Amino acid sequence: MNLLNTITQLSHEFGTADYVQGGGGNASAKDAQTLWIKPSGTTLADLTPDRFVPIERHLLEAFYTARVPPDSAHREALVKNMLAAAVFRGATGRPSVETPLHDSFKAAFVIHTHPARVNGMTCARGGEAVCGKLFPDALWIPYTDPGYTLCVRVRAEIQAWRSRTGTDPALVFLQNHGVFVAAETAREMRRLYKSTMATLNRAYAETGVPNTLSVSPAPTPERVAQVAHTMREVVGVDQPIHVVASGFFPVPAGPFTPDHIVYMKSLPLLGEATPAALRAFIERHGYWPRAIAAPDAVFAAGTTPRNAALALAMAQDGAMIAQCTEAFGGAVYLSEPARDFIDHWEAEQYRRGVT
Repeated sequence: MNLLNTITQLSHEFGTADYVQGGGGNASAKDAQTLWIKPSGTTLADLTPDRFVPIERHLLEAFYTARVPPDSAHREALVKNMLAAAVFRGATGRPSVETPLHDSFKAAFVIHTHPARVNGMTCARGGEAVCGKLFPDALWIPYTDPGYTLCVRVRAEIQAWRSRTGTDPALVFLQNHGVFVAAETAREMRRLYKSTMATLNRAYAETGVPNTLSVSPAPTPERVAQVAHTMREVVGVDQPIHVVASGFFPVPAGPFTPDHIVYMKSLPLLGEATPAALRAFIERHGYWPRAIAAPDAVFAAGTTPRNAALALAMAQDGAMIAQCTEAFGGAVYLSEPARDFIDHWEAEQYRRGVT
């Protein structure tokens, strides 16, 4: 089986809801000359061999030697253009902003995912200490804005690790983000993921954290329709509003990872979706809520049924992360500066628009 067939199969295996939501996560394969990366906004589950974007690896060196502007918007625009220039002529698709990060690993295959049980550790107050205990051979990266800044930091950390040990880390945990797993073979990739999840599951079991999220019975269709009607009245008819719902579960008060912001916005509405509450939320935050934690149910809204369903899935993912963080000292949300960067980052707006 060739590289592209193998990475496609791995992408499907780790592109399920247990590992990622929406267009989250990433996958790559490489040989000496070429790196094939998932296009931005594409789901792992939907990848086919021909959809991977081929990158000329030697051109990625310019990414690390360029003089970049201090302003984040201009810096990320420059980086986007540099990545586009590294794509093989004639290829289509926008390469992921994480492309240079994947190239920093020597391993042939790299899979980046955001499992709730992994992020129960990476989003916990004691996450770094727990990681050192449970995964002594893994690299921990404190929270860093995604894109250029994260790529540079991870590259430096991998190079330092390589200098100390003579090898690359197979596991790289990113605070409030997820995990990178690097392997030379599909078999080793599967073994590493299986071992990682088993280790975390044992830790949760030892601390008594439930392995499922408790959700109350779903609201009636009439109740969902009532919330949708109220939202349309408040938001207006300029854009369609679709609403889906589940039974109640404790929606987190803030975002844990970049993907939560991309697909659910930074903050939910905690309370009943009354006209007054919706107007106050919009006035305060500048956007209408994608997730609403009412006393009896959780509602999610989007401009399409798919967007609404994804917002609900992200709310449930966040609730599971919050539950898991209790094993390691409690939750740590993304900071306001981190939220602001992601909210206004062109790359994430693009990903939101194509997923």
